[in-house]
Amino acid sequence: MAKKIKKKTKVKIIPILIFLLLLLIVFFLVSFFMKVKIKNICVYGNKILSDQEIIELAKLQDYPSFLKTTNYSIEKRVKENPYVEKVKVKKGLISTIKIYITEYKILFINESNNRVVIDTNLELDETGNINGIPSLVNYIPDTIYKSFIEEMKEVDSNVLNKISEIEYSPNDYDKQRFLLYMNDGNKVYLTISRFNVINKYNEIYPSLEGKKGILYLDSGNHFEIKE
Repeated sequence: MAKKIKKKTKVKIIPILIFLLLLLIVFFLVSFFMKVKIKNICVYGNKILSDQEIIELAKLQDYPSFLKTTNYSIEKRVKENPYVEKVKVKKGLISTIKIYITEYKILFINESNNRVVIDTNLELDETGNINGIPSLVNYIPDTIYKSFIEEMKEVDSNVLNKISEIEYSPNDYDKQRFLLYMNDGNKVYLTISRFNVINKYNEIYPSLEGKKGILYLDSGNHFEIKE
């Protein structure tokens, strides 16, 4: 009876070594890139919050790992600030993080409690970066206050920053009357039903020919020159 001859299987060492070497290279490359830190942080669109405040909100002040830091985690942290409406984060080349901010509109500062009112009707603690925002200097009854806020939301930003102070100034005929003190020295009377007329201030101002006085927009468009 003939004997069966078993063939010896040769182990291919070289392909295995190449595979292990490639794994080792990949491991070191991943380890290297995971340790690469963020080098540049660019913040866009913010006016109320400073760049540094946003960087701290995002927990990027220590420039952590570029790969370990996700866009979602940055957006989630920054969005927790009540002044921030939207956040979009993009990663650029060479360890760059770009943060695009959309902030809520600030309507006025309520001097009765030193709180900032934004267009979501929230009252927030005042921050040091608020400039060019009007101050509400006196009390407004609750029923009128709600309507006042809704009207303030519709005031154009380029007009809003021209208002210095807002005073609730009712008379015997109109309980919804307001007096606006403008940064240029003029005063403007408005009522809730005609509050949106203030958006025409930039058009009206040139017709005043540099004169200072009181503009009555609560009933008509009468201008009384200051003596």
